[in-house]
Amino acid sequence: MSVADLFDIEAPELAPEIKAAAFGSGNYPYEKKLKTKRYLKQLRLLQIELIKVSNWAQDQGERIVIIFEGRDSAGKGGTIKRFTEHVNPRQTRVVALPKPNDRERGEWYFQRYVRHLPTAGEMVLFDRSWYNRAGVEPVMGFCTEAQRDDFLEEAPAFEGALVRSGIRLFKFWLTIGQEEQLRRLHARRHDPLKRWKLSPIDLKAIHKWDEYTAARQLMFEHTDRERAPWTIIRTNDKRRGRLGAMRAFLSALPYADKDEQVVAAPDPLIVGDFEA
Repeated sequence: MSVADLFDIEAPELAPEIKAAAFGSGNYPYEKKLKTKRYLKQLRLLQIELIKVSNWAQDQGERIVIIFEGRDSAGKGGTIKRFTEHVNPRQTRVVALPKPNDRERGEWYFQRYVRHLPTAGEMVLFDRSWYNRAGVEPVMGFCTEAQRDDFLEEAPAFEGALVRSGIRLFKFWLTIGQEEQLRRLHARRHDPLKRWKLSPIDLKAIHKWDEYTAARQLMFEHTDRERAPWTIIRTNDKRRGRLGAMRAFLSALPYADKDEQVVAAPDPLIVGDFEA
């Protein structure tokens, strides 16, 4: 069955064999989702650790930025929700910017994002970020190749300046298989409660999988740096992806009263570094 056929199925629910094939797409290493009881237990313990991080950041004046990028429907919003579910909202902000207005289009590209960077004691999570200029914008024709190339040259210097200023910067790329992406988009299309998540750009992007792959590869090659590396999260199973992202984040921080048994190294089948 082709990708187009998968998306065009009108039934509210896909056949089990199609769902199974979609879940395993992209050489995903697990055959089944993490069981609910085990997932919720681990999630609760990791969210307790996130509260510790929030308190530590406030006490120590830490500034933390987490960027969530990835394929459409890879689970960025759900992962961010679990990160922020129980932390103090006065110290933690989620930034999801709309398309730039006329004034912002006339500014230095990074300027609209700088406004949202954290002050001492804050943590900011970007639901998509300045990396729009390396992905959706060039693929969908919203910027020129020259603008993209300028961004790829400037981004490492910009991020290096953030890190040198004391910001702790994390960059997560959530990835899924192509068939699993289409299964999720299909679900959004046929569920009235999820239909708002399906944008016109999502529909156009269905046929641009290879273009997005090429853009991502170019982005990694130019912006995966020692000061600001990319962490890849495989999210065909959203539950494993969320837990993996949390462990990758928590394990990198020297916060007080860390429970080392809870904050174990993330599953290497789910979380990894970019490899050229």
